[in-house]
Amino acid sequence: MSERKRICLITESPELMHGKRLIKGAALQCRKYGYDLVVVSSMVYLQLYFEKYGIGEKKIYDLTNYSLFDGVILDTLRMQGNSPETMEKIRGRLAGFDPGAVICIGGEGYADYKTLDSQNDELLREMCRHMVELHGKRKICILTGPQGTIEAESRLKVFLDELSKYGIRVPKEWIIYGDFWYTGGEALADSIADGTIPMPEAVVCASDHMALGLIERLAERGIRVPEDLTVIGFEATTVAAINNTPVTSAESNFAKTAADAVDLIRRVIEPGAELLPYKPDFQHMLNIGRSCGCTPNFKQYVRNLRDSLYQVDRNYVADYAKNRIDIGLLMENYVMEQFASAQDAAQCFRKIYDNLYLLMPFRDFYLCLREDWLEKPMMYEDSFPERMKLALAGTSSGGMSFFLPEQAVTFETDKMIPRMHDPEVEPSLYYFAAIHFEDNTFGYAVLRKNLGDQEHFLNLVYRNFLRFINISLEMVRAKNQYRLSSVRDEMTGLYNRRGMYAEAEKLLENAQEQDLLLACVVDMDGLKYINDTFGHAEGDYGIKLVANAVARMTGEEEICCRAGGDEFYMIGVGQYTEEDLSNRVEQFERWLDDKASNAGKPYRISASIGFALQKVQGQRSMETALSEADVNMYRFKMDRKKQRMSANIKGQKE
Repeated sequence: MSERKRICLITESPELMHGKRLIKGAALQCRKYGYDLVVVSSMVYLQLYFEKYGIGEKKIYDLTNYSLFDGVILDTLRMQGNSPETMEKIRGRLAGFDPGAVICIGGEGYADYKTLDSQNDELLREMCRHMVELHGKRKICILTGPQGTIEAESRLKVFLDELSKYGIRVPKEWIIYGDFWYTGGEALADSIADGTIPMPEAVVCASDHMALGLIERLAERGIRVPEDLTVIGFEATTVAAINNTPVTSAESNFAKTAADAVDLIRRVIEPGAELLPYKPDFQHMLNIGRSCGCTPNFKQYVRNLRDSLYQVDRNYVADYAKNRIDIGLLMENYVMEQFASAQDAAQCFRKIYDNLYLLMPFRDFYLCLREDWLEKPMMYEDSFPERMKLALAGTSSGGMSFFLPEQAVTFETDKMIPRMHDPEVEPSLYYFAAIHFEDNTFGYAVLRKNLGDQEHFLNLVYRNFLRFINISLEMVRAKNQYRLSSVRDEMTGLYNRRGMYAEAEKLLENAQEQDLLLACVVDMDGLKYINDTFGHAEGDYGIKLVANAVARMTGEEEICCRAGGDEFYMIGVGQYTEEDLSNRVEQFERWLDDKASNAGKPYRISASIGFALQKVQGQRSMETALSEADVNMYRFKMDRKKQRMSANIKGQKE
């Protein structure tokens, strides 16, 4: 446990309005109390239709080391419904954590943790008051979420209760259950247009997406909003504000809910400490659009439009632009093309580093990668190894700043990010997100921001910047694999003959006068029998095991290769003795026999080995040495066969 308190917020899509409001409330409270706030989140909905990409995004939840935190806030409203299996994994990782310091936001409750509701009642009531008092509507239809869910039923209850105060009784045919998505609104629009239900004067929607679906489908069916029917939504999303018919919508109060979650955690981790409650500004939480018949708040409309606008001819050097990076600036700087042009990891890191200004304003950015990320894709069961490499760091706060591979820093993964533990770093807001290509995890990114910055939350720029990093790392990995494929054997990863000769040439050129040339030939025993009897997959298993044995026997300054089929070479230049060779044979056979015995295979895995030592006399001497080693290997194989035959005959006689 650190001296400074640290709270972890687990959510999804932090750049969307729901996530922004959670982070806003939690960050304001953490700033008051001097806590760190760490947001661990996928950058997409957990129900993303692109399944492989979604799997890669979810890996970030495997990173969190909860022992580093004093409290945890779980966004169960979004995550429990979208990915229950992810929530179960998180609960497993929370085993042993103080359950009193885990607070769930919304939903139907989770495990034994305390759940805070969304505290939206006052805003839901204001939606009804707006329709009745300002617009005089009395024939009102209510569109809520899925029947039986807590959020849908609780919002419906508040709507009905508030309307009853005006003497308005909503008939059963105007109480509609939807899905909180566009399709719910579209279905209601069809029912109204078809005459399945009578047309109301107004529809109060429990989500903006349903309101948008309703408005667009009504327009297709010749019913105008707001002229023929008025609509009000909930959550005040950007997409609702910039619609052709801007939607009048109430903001959700999740900032208050998240702030209260921080206060509840504070009561547990610092009993008796002063609480400074968050006070929402209800007066400014109803965003006026045109869907209800009001004149839109154009200042608010322009702000939302500006955040979403793709501009191609802006003043890119203006001071205003430096702290207001939009999606247009990201795309028009051709960042994707810059990243894609990198020929190797060093170039890639440099290009990422040079474009970090697109994330302004930020304090620090870190790119943490697996040490083996350049190798061919593997579907790791554990997303992150015990150690990670800090491959790149950028700063605007005087922290670490580098991009050269030789400057990379290796650290223990359970620290998540080393600088988070530095007491000299002021309390901060950290965002953790996965770095991956489809379901192949490379590592993760960390963005550190000021807790007090209530204007510059994450947006589409950061999400797409990370996507560009994902793609560029995969392209660099693929280019690296292509280069290696010309000199490496695909099955074993050892050099092929071409690679061996290229590397051996360097060894021979740097040989000293007293050095000797060492050549070794290894041949797997009984490969044909294994292939014919048990199948080629088992034969490949044996080849890989022998390859590993050869690799273990090879020194740092030596070369090993798969010469073809079941034959392997090892080449070295140095001061060798016959005793060295004898020890190597013994170590090779002992390691291979141990691994083969423990593999539980119904066949024996062994190999024959032969060495040769000669004076260094250029490339020709290597060929001569390999030929001699091959003869010695064959003699070794024959001698061992004779020994086994003798042992068998002796056993039969006995």
